[in-house]
Amino acid sequence: MRHAADARLLLERIASTYAPAALSSSLGAEDMVLTDLIAREGLPIEIFTLDTGRLHAETLELAERIQSHYGIALRVMRPDAAAVADYVSRHGRDAFYDSVELRKRCCEIRKVEPLKRALQGKRAWITGLRREQSAARAELRLAEFDPALRVAKFNPLAQWSGNDVWDYIRANKVPRNPLLGSGFPSIGCEPCTRAVEPGADERSGRWWWEQRSTASTH
Repeated sequence: MRHAADARLLLERIASTYAPAALSSSLGAEDMVLTDLIAREGLPIEIFTLDTGRLHAETLELAERIQSHYGIALRVMRPDAAAVADYVSRHGRDAFYDSVELRKRCCEIRKVEPLKRALQGKRAWITGLRREQSAARAELRLAEFDPALRVAKFNPLAQWSGNDVWDYIRANKVPRNPLLGSGFPSIGCEPCTRAVEPGADERSGRWWWEQRSTASTH
């Protein structure tokens, strides 16, 4: 498929021109496509995932399966244990349900800070983001610069459709998270992600209680 060839060429260019480079994988469908492309070509691109401490069991199992299936090392980044303990003692383990501020703080501790550590010293950050995933990503570029993390950011699947992703997965027998077949097009932490109705915004299953709260104020 043409899109796969284009993504492969971009990954090859990143590997040769922006080394050291890394793919941040949430172990969702798009990131598995990129993992497969990187592994098949033997590209010197690190693949890492963030184990927030609140992931689904299915996601954790897939992380182990990737390493045995491809024979590659998957770097696992975890949050600072002291920061997690402080948050839990001050606010409660599930305090993210109480306010947007506390939810963002939880994400900062469990995802953002480990991401920053993973990208230290890297010249390129590769993601599986697609324009079709949500209205906020409609203008997503193949290549951009992240000013906060001060790193070149590449989105090789930006123009792919959902069908493109699944055509590739089926054609190449790519390992997948079983939650993807249970209405979870976007998979994050277990308490913050739920299944969505067919045809709904792929990101609508994330932090759904905030959407409900916003709607009730209008």
